Amino acid sequence: MSVPEIIPIVYEPDYHTGTIGRWEGGQFFGSVTAAFREGYTRTDDWPVHKRWYAVLHTFDAAGHHLDSRVEHTGAEDDHRGAVDLAHGRLTHWLDALPGLRFDDIAIRPFQHTFDGVLFGLVIETFEGVEHAEFYPNNIGFYEPWDGLYDT
Repeated sequence: MSVPEIIPIVYEPDYHTGTIGRWEGGQFFGSVTAAFREGYTRTDDWPVHKRWYAVLHTFDAAGHHLDSRVEHTGAEDDHRGAVDLAHGRLTHWLDALPGLRFDDIAIRPFQHTFDGVLFGLVIETFEGVEHAEFYPNNIGFYEPWDGLYDT
């Protein structure tokens, strides 16, 4: 089975998809995530290179990407401060979405690059099997395309 045009994603409270849902303008996928910039090669000072982000992607009702709001909040060397700030930003952004409700979503693949990091839902092939990978969170969606994911 090939990758569907629209990828369903199941809402799972307090886990990787705990900040997804719907609002008056369509759908959203929010997250707090860490990533290394493209091209980074592991070094002994890796904590200063691992960057934390608050992320809010919005989509229309048909799953088309509308916008991505991304903010770098600090590095791993200040883990608690960076993560707390990212959660605060995401909460503020979510609170501003009129009619917000946490729920399952269905979105189309998209890509957005910010700060040298790829954010998006990208179609890939691994060991001959096509799937959709959500970056930089590394959440994979596969057949039977039921909205469940693999990390």
